[in-house]
Amino acid sequence: QVQLVESGGGLVQAGGSLRLFCAASGRTFSIYAMGWFRQAPGKERDFVAAIKWSGGSGGNTYYADAVKGRFTISRDNAKNTMYLQMNSLKPEDTDVYYCAASPYRAWPPDEYDYWGQGTQVTVSS
Repeated sequence: QVQLVESGGGLVQAGGSLRLFCAASGRTFSIYAMGWFRQAPGKERDFVAAIKWSGGSGGNTYYADAVKGRFTISRDNAKNTMYLQMNSLKPEDTDVYYCAASPYRAWPPDEYDYWGQGTQVTVSS
């Protein structure tokens, strides 16, 4: 089992920045990739970004078109932590953000087994 805990959400004005954190614990050696998703009440959960958990500096990354150029996903394996740097935030970025981990060796990942509890991001206009 892998446990994931998100933090770093909050309220920010449009155009501002936030950095989300996802701390992983448990069987982290089983993780192949990790990702960020977001979900508004009553809507489906949307993919935001993904990163390979190991191998090479920085790791492969993959982004949804809606966040390309504004969001940056990164990781620190020594700290078992993944990050999402969100810049130029827009009101439509308001959502609950979830981190997820995938043990499956597929890129980009299409199935995630482990999820965090979510952190609220609110962008005011």
